[in-house]
Amino acid sequence: MASIGLFDPSCVLIAHRAQNEVSSINRHFQLITHSLVFVFQTVFTDHSLFGFADTSAIITNKFLQISLADCNHCICVSHTCKENTVLRARMPHRQVSVIPNAVDTAVFTPDPTRRSTQRITVVIVSRLVYRKGVDLMAHIIADICPRYPELQFLVGGDGPKRWLLEEVRERKLLQDRVTLLGSLEHSEVHDVLTMGHIFLNTSLTEAYCMAIVEAASCGLLVVSTKVGGIPEVLPPELIYLTEPNVPFFIIEALLLGLETAIANLKAGKVVSPTECHKRVKSLYNWMNVTQRTEIVYNTIAKEKRKTLGAQLRNYLASGAAPFLLVVSLCYLVLQVLEWLVPRRSIDLAKDYITPSSQAVPIKVKQQNQQFKRKFY
Repeated sequence: MASIGLFDPSCVLIAHRAQNEVSSINRHFQLITHSLVFVFQTVFTDHSLFGFADTSAIITNKFLQISLADCNHCICVSHTCKENTVLRARMPHRQVSVIPNAVDTAVFTPDPTRRSTQRITVVIVSRLVYRKGVDLMAHIIADICPRYPELQFLVGGDGPKRWLLEEVRERKLLQDRVTLLGSLEHSEVHDVLTMGHIFLNTSLTEAYCMAIVEAASCGLLVVSTKVGGIPEVLPPELIYLTEPNVPFFIIEALLLGLETAIANLKAGKVVSPTECHKRVKSLYNWMNVTQRTEIVYNTIAKEKRKTLGAQLRNYLASGAAPFLLVVSLCYLVLQVLEWLVPRRSIDLAKDYITPSSQAVPIKVKQQNQQFKRKFY
């Protein structure tokens, strides 16, 4: 749904023709209001962490609080993300569920034959921006390469701080040991990962890191900063976590984690790529994620639809009285569109149900308990 969708009659036509009941929204706050005025039940998916001190965070958090004032439910990708969302939006805990992302383990499979037998390859796949810790990458590459002549870095991704890695490579004469691949298509990531022995993640903040799950699924040892929801993602035997602190100690901690991974790799004291892939496959699959998400959708679909008055009271309680004018304007525009395109004149789409589309009942509680046992 486009951000101006409410003012387009075709959007109203599509919504009523498809008989939409639930609107799933990610990041676009204005769409939450549009969906509520459409009298949809709304689910907001959050996979980011924000602070509380700087001006931009304060403004963003206020918009989030207003937008979610009348939202039915939220889905977060980690418990850390849930706590962050609850604090930012002032939502009750019971209205926020934690459903992690998953990985297509049929695509991200290990292939040890692609690894170099002469060198140890450290892979980094990330956007080259400050939040991803590019400054830490540069320091680590400059410090560890002289200590380990057999070490080489393979960096996939692009961004405004790429120049920093290029500068380190030129200054330290590491052209033959640091390869910058630039921007990668997602279909190319597997081929890059399978060339490595170790995956390095230097993120400064992360709600949930898909990159380390994909790397572990390909059988790589993972070395990562211990920030945000990362400790929830992989079991301890598959990841080397480093405690965050002041910048100098973060670099030292990452270097120590990387050196430990190198030493264990040389000594053969690591989980084999095949076993690592099996562990990730047992922890994550999209079918489980889909079924848990469907439970959320089915639950809120049964909730009673709120009247315009109830919606306005909820927005007023969020402390943004002027926003009531926005909601009222959206409602009036919808009434005009109702007059232009009456609901009774819209043909409803037929709901075709095939055997393959019928969900198979699962014991969700049992799976959730198994999920927790494997992680904690």
